[in-house]
Amino acid sequence: MKLKLALLPLPLLALLLACNRTPSPPQEAAASVAPPIAPAPTVVPPADAPAAAAPQPASTGASPAAVALDATIPEYKPASGITGQLKSIGSDTLNNEMTLWAEGFKGQYPNVKIEIEGKGSSTAPPALVEGTSQFGPMSRPMKAKEIEAFESKYGYKPSKFRVAVDSLAVYVHKDNPIACLTLPQVDAIFSKSRKGGESKDLKTWGDVGMTGEWASKPISLYGRNSASGTYGYFKEVALFDGDYKDEVKEQPGSSTVVQGVASDKFAIGYSGIGYKTADVRAVPLAVKAGGKCYDTSPANAYSGEYPIARFLYIYVNKNPNQPLDPLRREFIKYALSKQGQTETIKGGYYPIANAVREEDLKALAVPAAIGKN
Repeated sequence: MKLKLALLPLPLLALLLACNRTPSPPQEAAASVAPPIAPAPTVVPPADAPAAAAPQPASTGASPAAVALDATIPEYKPASGITGQLKSIGSDTLNNEMTLWAEGFKGQYPNVKIEIEGKGSSTAPPALVEGTSQFGPMSRPMKAKEIEAFESKYGYKPSKFRVAVDSLAVYVHKDNPIACLTLPQVDAIFSKSRKGGESKDLKTWGDVGMTGEWASKPISLYGRNSASGTYGYFKEVALFDGDYKDEVKEQPGSSTVVQGVASDKFAIGYSGIGYKTADVRAVPLAVKAGGKCYDTSPANAYSGEYPIARFLYIYVNKNPNQPLDPLRREFIKYALSKQGQTETIKGGYYPIANAVREEDLKALAVPAAIGKN
């Protein structure tokens, strides 16, 4: 069963490594496209999905499973006269990344002040509309009603650029030996609607085939609250737009989901791959029963074979008839530079390809070549 994923289909990463080239950037589909349904394992993703190309590794000796930075992404070179204040309001998933980029950017420009507030993706659009932030990090694309609210005030749509790729992980306790789950099973574990087609509610670990002490143990559920973009994305893709069970213990942040699972041997939860710790395991996923299981590795994220990989975004208010101010322009260029994407890896996520970087900078009317304004 093909699902609406966050990744566009790619050639095999091994082929990219062998050819040592970057394919053409993807064409993003309209946000209203419904999840297609078709046989696995080939997965056709959704609208706004990532990876026109897997990053071209800096070293041809790099393992495909390693996180490789696209060697063609240039280093950032500071501009002159950059001062001022920036505020970011939005995704908790991107909190650590925004902090890393802010620290790196302030290292280039000590007189710049940056404030970061991450309480959920749904807080980003109203902050941009009200003008209380310059950046709106989001772990999902804006909804049509959010875009309409922005456009009704400004007369044009908000702009976005992609900053990272995330394998949205289904976490269990580190001692949980579950080898794989299918998306219909994940749906029947977390959702009372069971739109994925599983015949019965899955309440215990025995219901997913585990034996011994696990068989009778209830599955303890952890998730995000409704302000979270991750909550919405997981609902759309993993729950087939069904409703969460009332038993899900909603958490205010990504880290608290992981902490909950780490402290509860019989728990399961979902959160960004950047929040993985040694106390939890990310469960490999299959699209359907009998399908191949794929883990959360970079190769599987870039190829789209891991079924709930996605882009992470930052939205901005950019008048199409005016250039970005120098402060915002330079922050964007920094986040998408070699230094910025190295920090993406440091934060636990996967870097974008240079083809994606160039495409998004072009859409923002920002020169892709570092040093040009």
